[in-house]
Amino acid sequence: MGLKGFVEGGIASIVAGASTHPLDLIKVRMQLQGESHLPNPSVQVFRPALAVNSAAVGNVSISQAVSQPRVGPVSIGVRIVQSEGVAALFSGVSATILRQTLYSTTRMGLYDILKNKWTDNETGNLPLTSKILAGLIAGGVGAAVGNPADVAMVRMQADGRLPIDQRRNYKSVIDALGQMTKQEGIGSLWRGSALTVNRAMIVTASQLATYDQVKEMIIEKRVMADGIGTHVTASFTAGFVAAVASNPIDVIKTRVMNMKVAPGAEPPYSGALDCALKTVRAEGPMALYKGFIPTISRQGPFTVVLFVTLEQVRKLLKDF
Repeated sequence: MGLKGFVEGGIASIVAGASTHPLDLIKVRMQLQGESHLPNPSVQVFRPALAVNSAAVGNVSISQAVSQPRVGPVSIGVRIVQSEGVAALFSGVSATILRQTLYSTTRMGLYDILKNKWTDNETGNLPLTSKILAGLIAGGVGAAVGNPADVAMVRMQADGRLPIDQRRNYKSVIDALGQMTKQEGIGSLWRGSALTVNRAMIVTASQLATYDQVKEMIIEKRVMADGIGTHVTASFTAGFVAAVASNPIDVIKTRVMNMKVAPGAEPPYSGALDCALKTVRAEGPMALYKGFIPTISRQGPFTVVLFVTLEQVRKLLKDF
């Protein structure tokens, strides 16, 4: 397969990532709800154009209005559009495209190489354990390559929820990477990398191995032929499994990557374990599944678009 597998996986990943970006943004906003180190997490901040008249709110700043209790993905999506505009749903999409180009292209291509190398030449079969191992290796390598874009993506997606005077206001993913390097050092580009690698290993192993296994079972048992119906069924199953397995790590990863460390100040979290413990103590164990509905709402469509596109690209490039 070689280079061809990287090209096919890269094209499919970029299409899937860009088309489902608004769902991922909503997921990130939900995962950041309730963080106790924010200046005032109970206050929703609006852009000046939509600020409430100061005379009507007494001592509350013109750029603030008391928010409602924590809400679901639809309400968050509506609030983003109302307070930041429709374009805000695609905040950080340039980082998403770069992330898919680096991370997903690497993991998809490497998984194909390992899968083809380990498949039995006589039977054409590859055990599920070998598929999982291939996914773990491919996901870990891909995440290490794509971590800078992942950090930039999380920050750009989360920026609109910060008070106006604390927003980073990155113009693009290149600007985000440049500012992080200048202000926080090059090491900030790999902040949360251990979490990113762990999550990517779990996602890739569960997602790619499940897709291949379910697809093979459907075809072998003649439930459906090798067509769009099989691809959609296998990919949605893979998306659900990946969402369940990865959500806790995803919540911690999002919070660690998004934390803002002032010069000379103590960081909100000293690491992944500290973040997990503080999150559970402050918000309960189920906080680790915060944003699960938008996660599965995004992971399902993302995985379906990913694999359906991948199968179509493979058909188009089969003669190359």
